[in-house]
Amino acid sequence: MRSAGRFRPARRLIEGWAILGGLVLCGVVIVNAWSILAGWLANSPFPGDFELTEMGTAVAVFAFLPYCQLTGANVSADIFTMRASPVQVAVMSLVAAVVACAFTGVLIWRMWLGLVDYRTYTEFTGILEIPIWWAFVPALISLVLLLIAALITLSEAITTVRTNRSQRSWTA
Repeated sequence: MRSAGRFRPARRLIEGWAILGGLVLCGVVIVNAWSILAGWLANSPFPGDFELTEMGTAVAVFAFLPYCQLTGANVSADIFTMRASPVQVAVMSLVAAVVACAFTGVLIWRMWLGLVDYRTYTEFTGILEIPIWWAFVPALISLVLLLIAALITLSEAITTVRTNRSQRSWTA
């Protein structure tokens, strides 16, 4: 059972963030296409296109993570759930949501420390001289949204487990 109304603002924010990640990825594709065409037509490719590709792809991938968590589009092993009862599937979803919350907490902590280090030591990309820490900011925002998504899926999993258990006790 989905509690869409209760978490609607967070869901919309996460969906919008994923769309923004898609736009960043489209921008990466355009820069690469431009660089390839400019290199082919004028022997003058876009300098630093690989730097933008690295940073843009990382930002886009992180932007997709909260949406994947929220929609259940992460990697799953259907072989374990094929023959499982609804209660067993709900319990597995609950465990997965707890693991996602814990893992995301560790990622936020470590990414924050990386951001602080890159800001402190002011490391730049080689050609365009873009501060590397700039890519950490949207990645951290994505991880906070991932934690929110994991908490939403945890709440939904708890509700599902409770509902399935109460229905099972009524039918037993």
